[in-house]
Amino acid sequence: MPRISATEELPTLAAATRQGPRVALRWISEPDREQELTHAELLEQADRAAAALTRLGVRAGDRVAVHLPLIPESVIATLACGRLDAVRSTLPVGLRAPELRDRLAGMDVKVLITADGDWRRGEPQALKPLIDRALAGRARKPKVLVVHRLARPVSWTPGRDLWWHEQLGAAGDPAGRPYS
Repeated sequence: MPRISATEELPTLAAATRQGPRVALRWISEPDREQELTHAELLEQADRAAAALTRLGVRAGDRVAVHLPLIPESVIATLACGRLDAVRSTLPVGLRAPELRDRLAGMDVKVLITADGDWRRGEPQALKPLIDRALAGRARKPKVLVVHRLARPVSWTPGRDLWWHEQLGAAGDPAGRPYS
């Protein structure tokens, strides 16, 4: 293994970002979909997500629950929470509605991020209805950001449910300019 002298600089993420389009995240899903994000794209998406969470009232120390399959938005949500110093809590996708309800009962969640669904063993599986059932009857309901994954109808609660892509698009960049 080569040694680095005291006068040489160690590579950093910022330096890697300036070097061009290096892939930071490669994602392959069912059914045969592939997506790659460079360091710069990943950081930009994390900035957008952090701005969107801020607009939804998330501050340092607030809890954001993430109920997402293994998709790029899960990584982006994690980075966004880190930027805000918010607490990211994982709600495993395999849980049923009563188990999700029990987990949520012990958390004071400001925002919950989920997907409308995912592919499992070649079949589309709805995720959002599980969250709807888990939140039913709760006095305090968090805002729900929904990542669009399936071309199917989605149950919707106006005022509570928001599309991930719309919120990230409306969030604007750190200088206050809206993203196009």
